[in-house]
Amino acid sequence: MNHLKVIIIGAGIGGLTAGIALKQAGYEVEIYDRVATLRPVGAGISLWSNGVKVLNRLGLGAEIAAIGGEMNAMTYRSKTGELLNQIDLMPLIDRVGQRPYPVARRDLQTMLVAAFPGEVHLDHKCIDFEEYETGVTAIFENGHRTSGDLIIAADGIRSQFRKQILDEPVEPKYAGYINWNGLVPADEQLAPKNTWSIYVGEHKRASLMPVGDSRCYFFLDVPLPPDNCATPDSYRAELKEHFRGWDEPVQQLIDRLNPAETARIAIHDMGPIDRYVKGRVALLGDAAHGTCPDLGQGGCQALEDAWVLSNYLIATNISVPDALKRYESERKERANAVVAKARQRAEQIHGRDPDVTQAWYQQLKNEPPEDVTSAIAKTILGGPLR
Repeated sequence: MNHLKVIIIGAGIGGLTAGIALKQAGYEVEIYDRVATLRPVGAGISLWSNGVKVLNRLGLGAEIAAIGGEMNAMTYRSKTGELLNQIDLMPLIDRVGQRPYPVARRDLQTMLVAAFPGEVHLDHKCIDFEEYETGVTAIFENGHRTSGDLIIAADGIRSQFRKQILDEPVEPKYAGYINWNGLVPADEQLAPKNTWSIYVGEHKRASLMPVGDSRCYFFLDVPLPPDNCATPDSYRAELKEHFRGWDEPVQQLIDRLNPAETARIAIHDMGPIDRYVKGRVALLGDAAHGTCPDLGQGGCQALEDAWVLSNYLIATNISVPDALKRYESERKERANAVVAKARQRAEQIHGRDPDVTQAWYQQLKNEPPEDVTSAIAKTILGGPLR
């Protein structure tokens, strides 16, 4: 289709990447977000090779390499520091053809905003849309209206559009754990250089992975009832209690983190759902498949969505709705499987069935490293850019 006007709702990873891809295709693109200031949710993201390949394909390979961390190995340790498994990631990188790049979310969003050749319209909350035979109009709370050939709803796990696409509400589900995350200066006392260090025990997890600018992205997971009543001034005491007796690097991490810059998130996922598209409107990213972060694939799946959607719009010429249905068919199979697998992984790690988690701890001790990298490679190579 030669010339299209695309309206994108949501200026997160998926919306911005879709905007970049569609502008490169020569389409007119408008991006809107309800927030007045772009502030990414969460401090970091483990961008695995399938997501990085999309950015490479869009000409952003040097930019992502500059802000990403060099991650060459993974180590699993018990809560007291016993080494359970050490995994060299170089065979994985050789197999899939691209290294992963853990990255600070703010750095990634800043990179994508800079790469989008147009304005991102902030403080525009989309409240409705009207579809007609030849196009669609987005309607905003502030009275603004804009019309185009299609709308991409990249408005997150609490999407305003999903109910209209599905004709029923589908709400996010609590995954069973609270996640504290942020950034700290890299230090060998916390974790070896270029290594993703993970401590596990008591159905909890403490993790550090390298990101750009000599920093580490950390997260600490604890299975708890969902609540949002804690405030930053209580985070350190809360974490000290939850991780009492854990190894010294975990204690140092809790001492060094900045509570004011630490996110405390009740982890939810959403789906799998059986429809991503209705007419000229398509869900993208977390709006279609909100994913537990336990596979590190949430952002990657949004990047894959953006790539696949832009390709169908470019490569097929029956109609916009036809291209969107083809996008839906391909992405539903791929992303829904990732949602289910990530939920299963979250339950395994966080003690939904304590026997299953205990068996996983035992498995970590005995599992050949190549089994771990093969499982990661299988997920990566399921994407559109193999």
